Amino acid sequence: MQNALDTLKQRGDAVYVTPQNLIEFWNAATRPVQNNGFGITPLQAEQEVMRIESYFRTAEETPFIYPAWRQIVSSVGVSGAQVHDARLVAVMQVHGLTHLLTLNTRDFARYPGITVVPPQDVLGTPPAGQTPP
Repeated sequence: MQNALDTLKQRGDAVYVTPQNLIEFWNAATRPVQNNGFGITPLQAEQEVMRIESYFRTAEETPFIYPAWRQIVSSVGVSGAQVHDARLVAVMQVHGLTHLLTLNTRDFARYPGITVVPPQDVLGTPPAGQTPP
């Protein structure tokens, strides 16, 4: 993933992060390892968030995100934990962003207007276990 991000930045593409991404990162980063987290301290998480914020542009929170999210979850029939993915899509729509770099391509494929991009597409490499055409 880091190589794909570096490639996008070197090409001059605008690469964004959302506050939601940072909140979810903090959750996983500071959660104990035995609870499927990384087990780092809040101070270490703060340092990493600052590094991430310096690397990416931020798609800021706006009052338009919630109504966009409500429309998405109602029209697409989103349920459970996937409401968080739908919120990222709402942020993208509000900010006019169309491409999403993710390892989680399957969950985002159902959203119209979003081009899901796995890292290997940026790098021009086939997914693991596949050979190039």
